Amino acid sequence: MCTAATYTTNDFYFGRTLDYTYSYVEEVTITPRNYPLHFYNAGNMDSHYAIIGTAYVLNNYPLYYDACNEKGLCMAGLNFPGNAVYREEIRGMYNIAQFEFILWIIAQCSSVKEAKELLSKTNITNRQFSKELPVAQLHWIISDKNSSITVESVSDGIKVYDNPVGILTNNPPFNEQMLNLNNFMALSPNPPKNQFSDKINLHTYSRGMGALGLPGDLSSQSRFVRASFVKLNSKSGSSENESISQFFHILGSVDQQRGCCKCEDGEYEFTIYTSCCNADKGIYYYTTYENHQISAIKMHNEDLNGNALIRYPFIKGEQIKFQN
Repeated sequence: MCTAATYTTNDFYFGRTLDYTYSYVEEVTITPRNYPLHFYNAGNMDSHYAIIGTAYVLNNYPLYYDACNEKGLCMAGLNFPGNAVYREEIRGMYNIAQFEFILWIIAQCSSVKEAKELLSKTNITNRQFSKELPVAQLHWIISDKNSSITVESVSDGIKVYDNPVGILTNNPPFNEQMLNLNNFMALSPNPPKNQFSDKINLHTYSRGMGALGLPGDLSSQSRFVRASFVKLNSKSGSSENESISQFFHILGSVDQQRGCCKCEDGEYEFTIYTSCCNADKGIYYYTTYENHQISAIKMHNEDLNGNALIRYPFIKGEQIKFQN
């Protein structure tokens, strides 16, 4: 499964973990403004916003997992198994295949407000990219520096939820995730006071006891609570290095270690990569399971008026700095 998060200091940051049992050979991919995009039922888009993010590129088509455009609008798709429902084409709507959806929004919207307007005219269809790639069951988080929304295509239509925590994981549906947060309103970064009874003398014996009850397991609902608590209580300096360091620590709170989550096929789910994009400056940072050193790619160092994809394979293998 996966977790996505937002964070704001002087700049706006957006990123996610990708947790799965295997990789499709993802790459950091820049789609410049003049790279032609074809949508099966919505025509061609020869000019659009420049985009950076992680994608699986197949037949020169960037299948983005998460992306940020040059205007600072960000989007990620996360697993939503058993709840995602896509439809046949609907006349009078923009019929966009599930695999086209991130590009459809990010290529032409500069804000969450514009994305909401486009969503009101969009239908997500169940068209496959190819016979080899099944239709992924996803829901999405769309964010800019001012707000976030969650988009879910379910049995009774497309739901668009305001997302005040700027966090998304997987099941259950987002409105249930937010309802569940009410169960944890007593958690605090502050030391607890004795509310149990005035008849006995109870006291703290350790730091951090204000967060007793914070879920620590790897389930998507627990990760939603934990990531929300950590993100909403995070403190950092406002410099770039301090900001991205804190962002990776936020997502580090839901990191999945290989061996702790065994799947039905006998494979183990783990955090394949973690990303953090400075949406204001177009800098995409990432780590991988095998490489904890933060790597970075600057979108604006490339020719964004070009018409060819720019691709950077993930750096894997630990990069260890010896000090003696």
